[in-house]
Amino acid sequence: MRCSTTSSSSSAGGSTSYGGTFDIPAKLKEVRELQERMAQPGFWDNPEHAREIIERSQDLKEWTEPWTELSERVDDLLELAALLEEEPDEELAAELDAAAGSTERGLGRLEFRNMLRDPDARRDALLTIHPGAGGTESQDWAEMLLRMYSRWAEGKGFDVDVVDLLPGDEAGIKSATLEIKGDYAYGYLMAERGVHRLVRISPFDAASRRHTSFASVFVYPVVEDDIEVEIDEEDLRIDTYRASGAGGQHVNKTSSAVRITHLPTGIVVSCQQERSQHKNKSQAMKMLRAALYQRAVEEREAERQELEDTKKEIAWGHQIRSYTLQPYTMVKDHRTDVETGNAQAVLDGDLDPFIEGFLRQQGAEPR
Repeated sequence: MRCSTTSSSSSAGGSTSYGGTFDIPAKLKEVRELQERMAQPGFWDNPEHAREIIERSQDLKEWTEPWTELSERVDDLLELAALLEEEPDEELAAELDAAAGSTERGLGRLEFRNMLRDPDARRDALLTIHPGAGGTESQDWAEMLLRMYSRWAEGKGFDVDVVDLLPGDEAGIKSATLEIKGDYAYGYLMAERGVHRLVRISPFDAASRRHTSFASVFVYPVVEDDIEVEIDEEDLRIDTYRASGAGGQHVNKTSSAVRITHLPTGIVVSCQQERSQHKNKSQAMKMLRAALYQRAVEEREAERQELEDTKKEIAWGHQIRSYTLQPYTMVKDHRTDVETGNAQAVLDGDLDPFIEGFLRQQGAEPR
């Protein structure tokens, strides 16, 4: 989805030719209607409903207020441009160029937010990583991805919690789950769901041969208590076991780790990061609710089969992105053709060009 930056002046709110892209007139109308409802007597008689209306109004204003500001700026720029046509002035022209650039960047931010219109986009995210076949090689690659996503999230100012981590036998990890908390965390990270392929000279090969490794990444929206996900206790198998890896004597000597299997779907979640079995179970249930909610969303959108096919084979031909470190450096997204030669920057968390490329592509597709 692309927006034209060509503008036409108008009265009453300075609407522009690209305003319809964001459906601003409808949003402004709804804001006015909600404000009228909030001003009515007895508005707080139903506090829960009142909060829903206020939250909806605030969500809409996050669109309408920046848009109104941009519209006013555009009208000012058009007046300035008309003035320059009559009386050319280099200093004024430079001011116009700078202001136009700032306005275009503001429009770009709104355009990008428009791509994050999935109803769950603003939620926190649960991100899980699993290595493919290949033993230590793939497990090491999975750990590299764990670091990459942690660095990306920290760079965004998001909070990152490791809620489950199973170390590899020699190096790397057998699985990991991160909870990433921040505005639009799920909206961004849904672009990362799929198989990631690494090509490099293996640090575990005495002959220094080139190896190809695969790891899968799955992302789920964190489901809070305001979303109903029915879970029948009879559908659950709950196992406890001793936590592995670092964690102190208490963690390793008691059965504090929890694994929950949802029998009807086969979904398995586990948590071993807390010292308390109760806390681990609570976190695991949170992960299960998120996974079941995501599954329901995928079924409604008829996308479940695609995800299941990806899960079945973490191998060649299914990758969404390739990270090549030898014989040259290149990271390429096979869905969007976005690529860069600075592979190290990507592994250090510079993922925005790939995420934005994917979201722009999704925004351009009909819905």
